[in-house]
Amino acid sequence: MQAGVPADEMEDREVERRLVELAAMIERFIPGDGMHASAVDGLSLIRASQPSEPLPTVYRPMLCIIAQGRKQVMLADEVYLYGPARHLVVTVDLPLVGQVLVASRERPYLCFALDLRPLDVSALLTEPGLPRPSTGPGGEHEERGLFISRTDLPLMDAALRLIRLLETPQDIPILAPLAVREILYRLLKSEQGGRLQRIALAGSQAQRIAKAISLVKSNYTQPLRIEAIAREVHMSPSALHHQFKAVTAMSPLQYQKQLRLQEARRLMLGEVVDAATAGYRVGYESASQFSREYSRLFGAPPSRDVARLRSLMGSKSLAG
Repeated sequence: MQAGVPADEMEDREVERRLVELAAMIERFIPGDGMHASAVDGLSLIRASQPSEPLPTVYRPMLCIIAQGRKQVMLADEVYLYGPARHLVVTVDLPLVGQVLVASRERPYLCFALDLRPLDVSALLTEPGLPRPSTGPGGEHEERGLFISRTDLPLMDAALRLIRLLETPQDIPILAPLAVREILYRLLKSEQGGRLQRIALAGSQAQRIAKAISLVKSNYTQPLRIEAIAREVHMSPSALHHQFKAVTAMSPLQYQKQLRLQEARRLMLGEVVDAATAGYRVGYESASQFSREYSRLFGAPPSRDVARLRSLMGSKSLAG
């Protein structure tokens, strides 16, 4: 340790050095702007050379470490800002609106995004050395399905060990699972690790809500049956509604609407179907209701919004 320099300041300097290396590695292994899958299963690398417009996307459980630039994600009316030395963890499938805030050709936005698989997290919970999750003081915000936290040196080193494997692809099958396991361990040991633990803990209320979210997501085109979902996850309808909103910041019905509208947008862009057909395929019986709710989420009627998106060269949905 350097004489006269506090330990926290020394660690911050080391993290900054690691971030420089992480940024260089991301730039090296992706061809340009966009979200790119890597040779490591579950690891994506993201680049943007300019700020983006707000982009609604369903985020799956993941860890996002920004190496360069800044971003915000919005969950309902809540805004979460993060940049280098801070990371985002999403613990359940969430409809979020992401927006790159700071990026340029000279210093592009660069992000390391790793899928977090609940089964892998659950397997680690049986290992010694991890504190058992506590319920904490309660409160809705504490149970949100995402959080932003400081990126410490052990987590940064684990992330670098994983991305460096792209230099030696022959090592990926053996060493990548070990590096991912260390990343999960570091997250579970962190100050907010209990929130990730609770989602993976068998029989926990958080896991029941995660199952309810999965049921809504897998049946989003069908009429919402709260009573049936509540029975499936062994909760009362009122408890399900309350806890669902605590995790997602929206009711089950609002969550379903987000899924429907985002899928309709994807259909119109990717499969070139008209608005009426897209609305019907995602579960809307009324074309006027579909148009109203689409305009409320995306800021313009379906046809105008899709035409605008098609006119944007290189427009890509960026998670992370």
